Amino acid sequence: MSKKLLMLVGDYAEDYETMVPFQTLLAVGHSVDTVCPDKKAGDSVATAIHDFEGAQTYSEKPGHRFTLNFDFDKVNVDDYDGLVIPGGRAPEYLRLNTRVLEIVQQFDAAKKPIASVCHGAQILAAAGVLKGRTCSAYPACAPEVRLAGGTYADIAIDQAHTDGHLVTAPAWPAHPAWMAQFLAVLGTRITHA
Repeated sequence: MSKKLLMLVGDYAEDYETMVPFQTLLAVGHSVDTVCPDKKAGDSVATAIHDFEGAQTYSEKPGHRFTLNFDFDKVNVDDYDGLVIPGGRAPEYLRLNTRVLEIVQQFDAAKKPIASVCHGAQILAAAGVLKGRTCSAYPACAPEVRLAGGTYADIAIDQAHTDGHLVTAPAWPAHPAWMAQFLAVLGTRITHA
């Protein structure tokens, strides 16, 4: 059964963490509305490509333009079955938006599946939904997870963690595990003939 999902993005969301889940969810038959505060369907956001090249943190290069397909101001959580929060630098901005935090809180209160990767945990922490939960994120976000009352899941960069309806992962190398666990929480069944 097809699900309707919401994806919160912003300028400088990580390119892979935005594009790959969006395309993966479409490929398995779900619909995904992509939104950003102060933007409408047809507007676009800049993305960034973050890579691990041996420095103390990731490097950043310009990514693709990502076109939004729904108006942020029209979001009604009741219309959606799940939420996707990509990482990158966008969460540090998005977590300042009261409506973004309300949306996350409403998904959490309704126990609807939430998938967050990398710096997406900054939004979860700001929304106050991590207390008593275990959450993975980019390691630099571990203090925010802990300060929000959560337990930081220190897992391999290509792994994901599920805590009830919350599916989290440290970065884009975890896409296969992250999307597989999110699809399982959504109840999506994929069969091979």
